[in-house]
Order: sequence, then structure tokens, then C-alpha cells
Amino acid sequence: MQQIIKIIEGQPCVVDDDWEVVRTLENASPESRRILPLATATNARAVWISPDDDFESCLPALSKMQLIAIDFPTFRDGRGYSIATLLRSRYGWTGELRAIGDVLRDQLNFMRRCGFDAFAVRADKDIHDALKSFSHYTVRYQGAVDDPVPLFRRR
Repeated sequence: MQQIIKIIEGQPCVVDDDWEVVRTLENASPESRRILPLATATNARAVWISPDDDFESCLPALSKMQLIAIDFPTFRDGRGYSIATLLRSRYGWTGELRAIGDVLRDQLNFMRRCGFDAFAVRADKDIHDALKSFSHYTVRYQGAVDDPVPLFRRR
């Protein structure tokens, strides 16, 4: 079974993942809990959003989802950070928000700041090594989704 990093009670933990990300419907096993592409998900419980998807037109359906995953097709593509920030801050999404795709250790802390609370680290990377990413930064100057108050306001 694949593992993911999930924020549980404020702490990042490695847990077993019982969801299957479906890239094409031909590859999907029917009995699994599936994360379907946004364009094909009509009665899904979980969807994944690509950077090119017009997710804002699907907001009523998204509000009923159990899980929303945001795909990072390459680590250089930062549009997923913006989508996560919009879902959390503008649209009030409170469910699980998962980063999938080309997710690397160096990105995890920044993804968490944007509102992600679950991370499917790229399969060829050590997930336990990636956990160390969350302890690299002890002080955050600017406000973000996870802590909107900037440092100068906390004094």
C-alpha cells in the first residue's frame, strides 16, 4: 500500500493511503476509493484538479467532495499553490487538500503554508526523509493560509 504524509493534530505523519489516484478511467479498479479527474467526476467523492482546470465553475460540486487533490505535473509549476490558497481562503474548503504528482521534499513546507494537509511524495523519493522538510523553518515572517498573522503583528 502506498503511503502519504498527512497533517494530524498539527503534526506531519506518514500514513497508509487508501485512495487511488485515477489518471485514466481504463486503469481504475472499481472497488477502490478513487480520486477522479475533475472533468470526469460526476458523482465522485474525491477529485483531482490539474493546473489547467477551471475548478471555480465546479465549486458547488467541489463543496460536496470528501477530498480534493491538486496535481503538480512538474515541480516547477506553481499554479497548484494558488489553487490551494484560493480553495482554503476564498472558497472556505475545510476538507482534506492533497498535493499529488511531482511533489518533492523541498516543496512540502511551502505547500502546507498554502493550505495542503496531505502530500503524496513522488514514488522514487523517500517519504520518511521528506518528513524532515517540516522542521527546517521555525520562524515565518509573512502571513499565509496556515497562519494569517505576520510576525510583526505577533509581537
